[in-house]
Amino acid sequence: MKDDFIVPLNGLAQGRTMFRTRIGKKFFEHFENSEILDAELDAEVEVEKSGRFTGVDCRVEGDVTVICDRCLADLTIPVSTDFKLSVKFGEGESASGEMEGNREIVWLPVKEENLDLSQAIYDYICLSLPVQRVHEEGECDPEAMRYLSSENGEEPVQKDSSTPFAGLKDLLGK
Repeated sequence: MKDDFIVPLNGLAQGRTMFRTRIGKKFFEHFENSEILDAELDAEVEVEKSGRFTGVDCRVEGDVTVICDRCLADLTIPVSTDFKLSVKFGEGESASGEMEGNREIVWLPVKEENLDLSQAIYDYICLSLPVQRVHEEGECDPEAMRYLSSENGEEPVQKDSSTPFAGLKDLLGK
């Protein structure tokens, strides 16, 4: 699966080359502590090679499944993100996050033949997700919401005066 995101820089002809791939659950299993449970994403990568310039444009669209922050049920979130990279060769000549126009610069060792896009794709997908991930109002798991709406996070208790302990609850103020 990870090989789907390796761009063979030395093997590319001059001009533009397109790559397309699907991103699913298995992709996110390769990353520790990923909050993404499942995915149905399409990634389109266009690599432009012209002289010493190598540019990578990537677009990712589809849906991911995460856990709702409110009810802890599965939540499907649409994803639409893109990024542009400029590949340079050298011995780490620049600081991380340096830009060239609207492109982020990626530095590779001089003898490197491949560009692995998997980490960049993962990062941009995660950055595209909202900070608070909750269902629309009224769409959360009703059982969880019933539990959350009760006082002190306890199950709502029916008043039953037929038990000998019913009077004790009134003394304790519960």
